[in-house]
Amino acid sequence: MQPKPHIVDLPVYQPGKPIEEVQKEYGLDEVVKLASNENPYGFSPRVRDAIESELSKFYLYPDGASVELTAALAEHLSVQPDRIIFGCGSDEVIALIARAFLMEGDETIMADCTFSVYKSNADIEQAVSIEVPLKDGKHDLDAMLAAVSDRTKIVWICNPNNPTGTIVNRGELRSFLDRVPSSVMVVLDEAYFEYVTDSGYPDGLTLLADYPNVVVLRTFSKIYGLAALRIGYGVGSAEVIRSINQVREPFNTTRIAQAAAKAALADQSFVQSCREKNAEGIQYLEREFGRLGLESFPANGNFIMVDTRQSAADLFQRMLRKGVIARSGFKRYPTYLRVTVGSPRENEIFIRIFEETLSERGATV
Repeated sequence: MQPKPHIVDLPVYQPGKPIEEVQKEYGLDEVVKLASNENPYGFSPRVRDAIESELSKFYLYPDGASVELTAALAEHLSVQPDRIIFGCGSDEVIALIARAFLMEGDETIMADCTFSVYKSNADIEQAVSIEVPLKDGKHDLDAMLAAVSDRTKIVWICNPNNPTGTIVNRGELRSFLDRVPSSVMVVLDEAYFEYVTDSGYPDGLTLLADYPNVVVLRTFSKIYGLAALRIGYGVGSAEVIRSINQVREPFNTTRIAQAAAKAALADQSFVQSCREKNAEGIQYLEREFGRLGLESFPANGNFIMVDTRQSAADLFQRMLRKGVIARSGFKRYPTYLRVTVGSPRENEIFIRIFEETLSERGATV
């Protein structure tokens, strides 16, 4: 049985190695996973209660329209409910946008080192991906604008960018949106929105009134700590959201995910605490990298990307054997390692193993 010809050569997404697999493979008692940008502080205590209340309801289908969660989120964000769509993670919302708007031969623009799901979904729809090189690890909005043609349907801006962690500031983004044709959708992926402390960072939701071609993506997987439950969302004009809903499967988020997300949303003190702890972790890691004479990109999410000045893929494997999982494999940046900001203890373990491993095999630091 033959698959569609255009998907034969598509890469399969490679997630970070799970802790259990690394423990078994290398005979380790403890493994520190800092590869998938998960929240080391877990989730709000309110989430546990919300999940427990759903345990007797597994025989019921979930609310296909996520009515209660939509109402709670609409109030939290100060937007109308018909401007919100939920997905199985923001990944699914990306797939739904591609399904709803991209046709064979359409062009879509993204950075050359950014979240890979933009390109993979464009490829599935047989659209043409225009990958614009990052500039100092940051979206080059002028070059992206220059790449816009009459065949351009969507521009993807990951802000903060994954994997580099850099941001496009408020003035830069507004200048770009003022010049991009209104017929071109601009998707602002703000998966790490809640972690950002830079005062120049733009809240994409404040742009919707002036730019109806903007769609904002966010998630409950990161700071809210619900990665395993897979729930994210998009916010845009009612017309755009309706089109995306037309290609959405009926029950794409679960009862548990909806209840957990609603409970998590209600506990903003937990979010604030995680933001503050994350900022402290970034400061610690930046100081340690500086002590080691290494440069890193400005970190604005819950991860930091550091230039190890050697093969990051080799360094990753050597650290893996010692029980630390980070992330390498960035073609544009072969010497860079992306590290999730962990708890203070996890960060200290990482730095100890990282420093020890850097000096092996005559590596230059």
